[in-house]
Amino acid sequence: MPRRDDIATILLIGSGPIVIGQACEFDYSGTQACRVLRQEGYRVVLANSNPATIMTDPEFADATYVEPLDAEVLERIIARERPDALLPTLGGQTALNLAMELVESGALERYGVELIGANAEAIATAEDRQRFKDAMVEIGLAVPASATAHTPDEALAVLDQVGLPVIIRPAYILGGRGTGIAHTLAEFRDLARRGLDASPISEILVERSIEGWKEFELEVMRDRADNCVVVCAIENVDPMGVHTGDSITVAPAQTLSDVEYQAMRDAAFACMRRVGVETGGSNVQFAVEPTTGAMVVIEMN
Repeated sequence: MPRRDDIATILLIGSGPIVIGQACEFDYSGTQACRVLRQEGYRVVLANSNPATIMTDPEFADATYVEPLDAEVLERIIARERPDALLPTLGGQTALNLAMELVESGALERYGVELIGANAEAIATAEDRQRFKDAMVEIGLAVPASATAHTPDEALAVLDQVGLPVIIRPAYILGGRGTGIAHTLAEFRDLARRGLDASPISEILVERSIEGWKEFELEVMRDRADNCVVVCAIENVDPMGVHTGDSITVAPAQTLSDVEYQAMRDAAFACMRRVGVETGGSNVQFAVEPTTGAMVVIEMN
C-alpha cells in the first residue's frame, strides 16, 4: 500500500494494563505499530496508562502520555498534540470503546481528527450485537436465532421467541464479561441482569444456545486495496459452552475439512468487508455443528 501523505501525526491508544478479558497481544501489536509508523516517517503520539509495557519506553513514540485512559484525558491530549488521525484498532476493547466515546462527544470532529484502521460505523457494526447480526444476514451468512434486549422485561420477551437454553452476550464488553448460558428461567433472569450491567450501553443479545458445537476462530488481515489474508485458523479443544479462557486453543485448526475451511475463509473475508475494517486485523469466530457441518458466525473482534 502507498504511504498516506495527507496525515503527519497519529494518536495511538494503548490497551492499558493487561487484565483478564483483554489479552496481551494488543500490547504487542500496539508496540509494533508505534515502531512501524515512526519508520514510515509519521509523528506518533501514544496514550497508555500502563507504565510497565515497553510501549511506553521513550524510543517508541515521539510523545508518550502515561495517563488514565478516559475520554476527557484523551481530548486534552488531542487539544495539545493536534493529531491528524486516531488509530484505535491496536488497543483492544479499551481503545475501541474510547474511540466511540470521542466520536459521540464530538471531540474528533471539533479537532479535525480522522479515525483510521476502522471508522465509527465499522466499530459500531462489529460491537453492537443487533447491528452485527443484521449485517451478517444481509450478506447471506447464517447466525443463531437471536434478538437484542435493553431491559429485563425486553429480555423475557425475547426468551419467549427464542426458547431455552440460550446464550447471553453483552455488547461492547471485554473478553466475554457477562456472557453465560441459561438452561432455566431463574438462570436466565440472573444472567440477563448481569449481562445488562456488564454492557456499557445496557444491551444484550439473547441467542439460541449452540452448546456442544465445535468452535473456531480465524485471524484475518485486510488492507485498503482489499487484499485479505488468513493469518491462522484456531480451533478450541472444548466445544461451544466452555469459555476460551477456561479451555485450550490449537493452531492450525485440526478437524476442519478443506471444504469447510474454504467456506469459513470466504465467510471471514465477507464479514470483514461488510463490517468495514479498512486496515489491520480482526478475529472472526464461527461454530460448526459436528454431525451436519452447518456453520454459523458467532462474533467479530
